[in-house]
Amino acid sequence: MFLSRRLSCVVFALALAACQQKPADDGRPETSREFPVADRPVSRLGANSVSSEVERDSVNEANVVMNLADIREGMSVADIGAGEGYYTVRLAQRVGKKGRVLAEDIDRDANEQLGQRVLRERLENVSIVLGTEDDPRLPPDSFDRIMLVHMYHEVTEPYAFLWRLRPALRKGGKVIVVDVDRPTDEHGIPPELLFCEFASLGFRLTEFVRKPELQGYYAQFEAGSARPEPADIVPCRLSGDKTASLD
Repeated sequence: MFLSRRLSCVVFALALAACQQKPADDGRPETSREFPVADRPVSRLGANSVSSEVERDSVNEANVVMNLADIREGMSVADIGAGEGYYTVRLAQRVGKKGRVLAEDIDRDANEQLGQRVLRERLENVSIVLGTEDDPRLPPDSFDRIMLVHMYHEVTEPYAFLWRLRPALRKGGKVIVVDVDRPTDEHGIPPELLFCEFASLGFRLTEFVRKPELQGYYAQFEAGSARPEPADIVPCRLSGDKTASLD
């Protein structure tokens, strides 16, 4: 009787432990599970359309961003989350025939539509790649600038994404983020949280400005300290007042 009761307790304890364990398939990509989970909600893809190209050009948005980023002829630039190509086509014009623009998106339909636009506008210095939610699939040591314009708040796996993005920068290269100062599930990201997530991957903030033309702010980063191994990344935590800090 005592042994039977004891075995029952062991079985119950094991069952309880199994219930408390995180399921093996928690919805995260297999390629992300060695990285920390982001402590923030994520905006739904495509749920918030940025203003039309005519409206954006009316406030000179692209030129303001490209001037801040010091985009010059002959540069190699990646446009991540390119969508319909607002920045892609303008970057292609700015870098000229000697420059290159790689447009990336995780939406196959968006890439196909952009491909048609590239052909229609005869942008011979543009190539297109299909990325994934945790990997922009950029070739290493290839870019002077990597642009993340009004899209970073939609990245579901920021630590894996930034970890795989960083090697694509050339020496002296910079990552440019344009976003809005509001919660991440409202199509924006508070600057403090943005700074924290980038710092956790060894990036250093080199410029930050707020401008109405951008419908938000401009943040510029470059590689600083060594890129940590996935297991050594210290994740950022949101506190009650929506500021961020490293554990």
